[in-house]
Amino acid sequence: MFLFAGCNLAANTNKIIPGAEQPEKYLPVIENKRVGLVVNHTSLVGDVHLADFLLSKNIKVAKIFAPEHGFRGDASAGEEIKDGVDVKTGIPVLSLYGQTKKPTPAHLKNIDVVIFDIQDVGCRFYTYISTLHLVIEACAENNIPLIVLDRPNPNGDYVAGPVLKPGFESFVGMDPIPIVHGCTVGELAQMINGENWHKAAVKCDLQIIPVQNYTHSAKYELPVNPSPNLPNYLSVRLYPSLCFFEATSVSVGRGTDFPFQVLGGLNKNLGDFQFIPENIPGVAVNPLNEGKVCYGVDLRLLNEAPKFTLKFFIDFYNKYENKSDFLTRENWFNLLAGNDMLIAQIRKGKSEQEILEALKPELEKYKSMRKKYLLYPDFE
Repeated sequence: MFLFAGCNLAANTNKIIPGAEQPEKYLPVIENKRVGLVVNHTSLVGDVHLADFLLSKNIKVAKIFAPEHGFRGDASAGEEIKDGVDVKTGIPVLSLYGQTKKPTPAHLKNIDVVIFDIQDVGCRFYTYISTLHLVIEACAENNIPLIVLDRPNPNGDYVAGPVLKPGFESFVGMDPIPIVHGCTVGELAQMINGENWHKAAVKCDLQIIPVQNYTHSAKYELPVNPSPNLPNYLSVRLYPSLCFFEATSVSVGRGTDFPFQVLGGLNKNLGDFQFIPENIPGVAVNPLNEGKVCYGVDLRLLNEAPKFTLKFFIDFYNKYENKSDFLTRENWFNLLAGNDMLIAQIRKGKSEQEILEALKPELEKYKSMRKKYLLYPDFE
C-alpha cells in the first residue's frame, strides 16, 4: 500500500480537509487513465461533485458505481438501485445495490484505476463499508489499483458493541469488527486488505489520500447528510444505538422530519411523545407503522447524544409483555448485532453494564489490531 502524506493546503490552517479536497495528491496519479468512481452525493470537492470536478480537469471518467441510496443519494434505505446513465454527464452508472453488489470483471473492463469516495458514519451495519469491502476484493482480483479519498468519521471517537462473529456475515456486516469500529474508510480499507478479510488471492493495490488535520478525538459534523434518514449530527450519533429497532415493531422515526431521533410503537405505555410516520418518496417508502399514532420518547430532548448504548432497546423490550410483539425479526436483529448472544443476554435479564463488561476482552483484542492501521492520532 502506498500512502500519500503532507499537504501545503493545510500548512496554515486547522481546518479538516478531506482527501477529495486535495487534488494535487491524486490528479497526477490518474492523469491519462480511465477512471471508475465509487461515489454518491457526499463525494464533493467543495460544493462540486467529484465526477464533475474530475471532468473539469480533463480526467476520463469511464464509469460510476452507485451504492445504497444511489449516485445522487435520493433512494430510500433498501430500495434497489438500477443501472442507468447520469443525465448531467452522460457517464454510465452501474448499481452496486441491486442484483449485483460487487463490481464484475465486465464492469471493470477498460478501467485503469478505481476511486472510492463516500462519507461513512462509522457503524458496521452502514452498507457503504460493505461496498468498500467488495470493491477492494474486485480490484484485487482484477489487478486494478484502488484509491480511497478518505473522510472523517463522525463516530470515530470511540469503539463499542459486539464484534461480528463467524456465521453472521451479511451486507450489514461483512468483517469481524465492532458495531462502532472507530475507523475512517481509509483506515478500514487498510484493515480489510491487511488482515486478508476479502476473498481475493492477492492484496489490493491500495492508495489512501488521508484527511488533513483530523484526529479521532475531534468532533465532526457532516457537511452533507450521508443518507436520507440521517439528517443531522444527533441522528448520526444515535444511529449505532437505534438501528437495532429496525428489527422490531418500534419506529425510529422513518417517515417523519426527525428520523433516528425518536422511538415509538403502537402501545400507549411506551411513552407520552406521539408521532405518525408518513410515506415520504425518496426518504421513507412505506415506513413502519405508516399512518398510525406511535407512542414513545423524543430523543431530541437529550442534553447530548450518548455513545453506543443498549439502554433504549432494553427499556422498550421490558415494556412488552409479549416479546414477539416487540422483536418481530429476530434473524435481522442477530445480523445487526453480529451474533445471537446479545438477544440471549437480554432475554436472561442481563443489564447493559453486564453485557458491555462481557464485551471488553474482544474489544481490547480488536483495538490492539486496529492500531496497526490508524492514519490519525487516536482518541486515547
